[in-house]
Amino acid sequence: MSSWAATELVSADFGDARLTRRLIGLTTALAAHPTASVPEACGTPAATKAAYRFWDHDAVTPHAIHAAHHRALLGRLAGVSALLAIQDTTALDFTAHPATRDLGPLHPATRHGVWVHSVLLARPDGAPVGVVDQQVWARDAAMIGISKQRRQRATAEKESQRWLDAQAATLDRLPAAVRVVTVADREADIFDLFAAPRRAGADLLVRAAHDRALAESATRLWATIRAVPAWGSATVTLRRGDDRPPREAVLTLRAMTATLLPPRHHPQRATLAPVSVAVVLASEEAPPPEVTPVTWLLLTTVPVTTLADALTCVRWYTQRWLIERWHFILKSGCAIERLQLETAARLARAVATYSVVAWRLLWLTYQARATPDAPCTVALDEAEWQALWCHTHRIPRPPATAPPLDEAVRWIARLGGHQGRKGDGVPGVQTIWRGLRHLEDLTAMYRLLHTPVGLMGNA
Repeated sequence: MSSWAATELVSADFGDARLTRRLIGLTTALAAHPTASVPEACGTPAATKAAYRFWDHDAVTPHAIHAAHHRALLGRLAGVSALLAIQDTTALDFTAHPATRDLGPLHPATRHGVWVHSVLLARPDGAPVGVVDQQVWARDAAMIGISKQRRQRATAEKESQRWLDAQAATLDRLPAAVRVVTVADREADIFDLFAAPRRAGADLLVRAAHDRALAESATRLWATIRAVPAWGSATVTLRRGDDRPPREAVLTLRAMTATLLPPRHHPQRATLAPVSVAVVLASEEAPPPEVTPVTWLLLTTVPVTTLADALTCVRWYTQRWLIERWHFILKSGCAIERLQLETAARLARAVATYSVVAWRLLWLTYQARATPDAPCTVALDEAEWQALWCHTHRIPRPPATAPPLDEAVRWIARLGGHQGRKGDGVPGVQTIWRGLRHLEDLTAMYRLLHTPVGLMGNA
């Protein structure tokens, strides 16, 4: 695991090479011990103290950590012609740590913490590439209770601006030759986002939240699209959510082109031009009993002229769940809300560090599905896969050739409690991060047993 962290973060520039080495070591320890506390992951009082001092160091900035990760993810774009830039916001709740300073209100306002808005890049097949942008802030308590004035404020004066800023940062950091489709849920249904200029090859795919007025119809958006004859139907895989198991859904697809009028309450309405988009309605007309049917109304700047185009947009939108799983790893796998770092500035540095760790755990889970036959050396170093092989097969000597990635990940998941039965499906992130903790212990023992006796004192 240390080899990947060194490769990923070696370019981190804090003005001191010792801080870069400390970041690599800390990231390695946290990734190898998901769910562990910082002291448990670091292993010794000295290493634990070094971790906290790292997050307290003025030269360590979230930007520098992210910048190293950005440079590494660019190296993963070879042969990639299109990316999904999945945006979402989550709250990190530190109410249980009242000594932490500079926090702000959450929902409800009695809870306190910080907000994190991130852009997770993924290939259209769902393989996560990295986190290309992240904003962390504490909400101003003075703004609570003035929602009546919200509509009269420009987008640039509201938290909604984060969607536009994140898109601009994403496009600025990626090669112009790569097509980028920003994917977001209903909170991103902001007229200014659609109206903002974008470079060639940059598109939006956003689930609609508002029943907007249309230039070409006396009826509004929902009634107009529902009146469109069905283009056809398709079976779509719905991934696991917080409140639902994975399942297959047969969706009826309708699509049209529409011109959205600026909202009547928009403070710059007089200067805004209407925006042309494609509209795709995906609805589940015969859901299973006691299951809430799927109804997705998608607005996109991607041209949609055929059923295949509409289905592509729907399948891209299903990949939005990746960022939900990444948030799940950040909170449950990395237990980031248990951190006690005294100030929001220290928390922001820790969030940047753990964001890379959470991406790595997500990548390991889904890369095994995307490229199952790749050698496991793309994810594990020699001692790790050899220790894993010997433990799994109860044989002291490993083979000369590394096993495939999918096989190795299943063995890791078995260490974490995945039974591997026919009905258990592919391993999920939880069993994998649990298994990694056991693999670290196995690898440490394997290295100890395979160190020549004469070198034991220097090991």
